[in-house]
Amino acid sequence: MTRRAVLCGLAGATIAGCGTPAKPAAGTGTAKPGDPLVGLAEIPAGGGKLVDVPGGGRLLVVRTRAGEVRAFDPRCPHTGSIVSPPAKGIVDCPTHGSTFDVETGDLRKGPATAGLTAVPVRAAGDRVVLG
Repeated sequence: MTRRAVLCGLAGATIAGCGTPAKPAAGTGTAKPGDPLVGLAEIPAGGGKLVDVPGGGRLLVVRTRAGEVRAFDPRCPHTGSIVSPPAKGIVDCPTHGSTFDVETGDLRKGPATAGLTAVPVRAAGDRVVLG
């Protein structure tokens, strides 16, 4: 048995280099269209926020500079790490440095090979709700 196998087995969890990390809960859980996610005033134009979804899951809710609301599954397509809320128009994955456009979720820089997955949302009065 190799030292790596022993260390991985003892840890009982993923250690860098031992395998693929488990993907954290994300997405819409058991929520349904119309369920409220966050107050519109909590999302600044050009910014975003990670929000817990009713019934489980998480989403990255963003607001474009034009004021449109959008949401993305916050798991980086590279390894499933949760991305950071946007800063200066960029969404960053803290694990390996992939970056994504805040307004579209498009990949800007890898190692990820795809952008963030869009989730339909809409503004309803002063709230952002699932679309």
